[in-house]
Amino acid sequence: MRNRLLILIGFCFIFILAGCEKKPTPVERLEAYVDHWNKHDFKQMYNQFLTNETKQEFDTANFIDRQEKLIKDLSIDDLEITYTKPDQETEWDPKEPATFTIQVKMNTLAGPVSFEKKLVFIHETQDEEENWYAKWDPSFIFPELDVKDTVGIATIESKRGEILDRNDQPIAINGKGFEVGIVPGKFDHARKAEFAKSVGVTPEYIDKQLNQSWVKPDYFVPIAKMARTDANLLDSLIAIPGVTYQKTPMREYPYGEALAHLSGYIGKITAEQLEKKKDQGYKESDLIGRQGLERLLEDRLRGQDGIRIYIKKPDVGAEPVVIAEKPATDGETIHVTIDAELQKLIYDSMKGEPGTSAAVNPKTGETLALVSSPSFDPAHFMLGMSGERYKQLSEDPLQPLFNRFAAAYAPGSTMKPITAAIGMKAGTLNPTEGIVINGRTWQKDASWGNYKVSRLHPEAPNPMDLKKALIYSDNIYFAQQALKMGRQTFIDGVHEYGFGEQLPFALNLSASQISNDGKITSEGQLADSSFGQGQMLTNILHLASMYEAFLTDGVIYKPTLFTEEEKGQVWKKDVLSADHAAVMRSNLRSVVVDGFAQAANLPDIPLAGKTGTAELKSTGEGRGQENGFFVTYNSENPTLLLAMMIEHVEDNNGSGYVAVMAAEVFKAYQAK
Repeated sequence: MRNRLLILIGFCFIFILAGCEKKPTPVERLEAYVDHWNKHDFKQMYNQFLTNETKQEFDTANFIDRQEKLIKDLSIDDLEITYTKPDQETEWDPKEPATFTIQVKMNTLAGPVSFEKKLVFIHETQDEEENWYAKWDPSFIFPELDVKDTVGIATIESKRGEILDRNDQPIAINGKGFEVGIVPGKFDHARKAEFAKSVGVTPEYIDKQLNQSWVKPDYFVPIAKMARTDANLLDSLIAIPGVTYQKTPMREYPYGEALAHLSGYIGKITAEQLEKKKDQGYKESDLIGRQGLERLLEDRLRGQDGIRIYIKKPDVGAEPVVIAEKPATDGETIHVTIDAELQKLIYDSMKGEPGTSAAVNPKTGETLALVSSPSFDPAHFMLGMSGERYKQLSEDPLQPLFNRFAAAYAPGSTMKPITAAIGMKAGTLNPTEGIVINGRTWQKDASWGNYKVSRLHPEAPNPMDLKKALIYSDNIYFAQQALKMGRQTFIDGVHEYGFGEQLPFALNLSASQISNDGKITSEGQLADSSFGQGQMLTNILHLASMYEAFLTDGVIYKPTLFTEEEKGQVWKKDVLSADHAAVMRSNLRSVVVDGFAQAANLPDIPLAGKTGTAELKSTGEGRGQENGFFVTYNSENPTLLLAMMIEHVEDNNGSGYVAVMAAEVFKAYQAK
């Protein structure tokens, strides 16, 4: 009996405790609900906190799966839900809804999103338990979102930056091209092979395009893209019945071949590039700078696409509702110091001959032209070149794909003014002192063995002073002057002109060298180096820059390529005195007036400069390839200093052939 009484008392005690247990308030339920929300714990929110009515209207796919997918797709992070706390003395009536103001903040791939909503809790029984439950609908994801709406992501395309010359002329711009195609019902199929070859595709590819399910007889079927520089080819193609075209946005290189090695081109990103740049937002379909300035300036030219997150309503004609938008950022417009019209003049003057040229403003160091000839149309690489066409270019003996202004060459006799300047500064060369030189060849003594220095004009009158030595380009005179100053003085002197170090320039050009190891190990090598042979090499821009010293009384400027760079930055100074510079200017004018560059002796443009011929041959060869040089400027208005080199001039009047081309440049430049 006593045990029964104890059991009864225990049950009563439990019943009393249960009756006295504190029920959660709406605020406590809100707090727990928000905590799960901030943690993206949508399953708990759905199972434990939503009203029966909400669960009947929205299943787990609409609540759990949809929100989890949006968080992933929209890269939502830093989700933060807060609420405005009600008065602590508020009494909650289970028969009345409890309404709270909540604030929702988040970051998305299109930027931040924030909004405020009213969240309602109602008191109801679920699974025989009374509690406060939240009413929910999709507007708690985004305010304008309804159950039948879809959330979309759109890319806002940015524009690639453009490259302009010093005068705002276009070098690489966002322009137009052509999409050439076929109207099947009018096409002359007998000319299909001709058309296919012209646009770089196969007849089978054309058949595949024409046999697509959407094609109808009067539809335009795109076949290939063509650059504006192919306008002449386009004219011949549209003469074929059924062939027509549409204009399409396209990168343009208006100066084509003349600037190709400098401008470079864009093309589809390679797998290797994509691997390196995958963290920078590049995609497989992106175009990227592949060569030249397009590649060098990729980070500045590339725009940043924008992103728009929007709600698409199911109603026909309904405008999308923008949730968040990150605007596109276009790439930079970059001005280079190049004068594109001058560059074209120089390129055209070279007439497709293999060679290179550089032009600078000797008063500022600005690079006005960098030419490599022959060349290619950069638009063809941009659009994708057929294997056959690429093979033709790569196997062309003139090597149009080889960038010659980035290479280094033996400078030949264009080195002689530098040798003279070094000797004058060292005090070993007196420009007015004559030396008697007889015969075509000379050697210091029998210790030289079979090595002798040869000269082209043994008829030059004695005694030979600096002026005559430059006019007649006398190798023996400069060899003797180099031996007189000694190896170390010569080496130290050419170092002052920048040999043995990288030219401080935006593009990577081959460094000029004294020799392969930077040393001169014999008197014969010293003699050869004095007139730009032996193992001496220089790139064409450095060659032009060195001649600045004669016009600036001893200063060589840092060559610049971008107009944003400071002009007149001193790279080398005091390489010769003002007096010696004046001597060189006078003598270089005499070279043109009295020497063997008569083609450059123009009646109304007083050119000065130095020709040079570098012979390239192996030991034992009777005669080798000759590269001709001419470095020149207007002696009365020296704002343009041009260095030009043409390969294989051995059968074209040597360096005089180059002087003809350079003179054409100055005549055309002055006419403009």
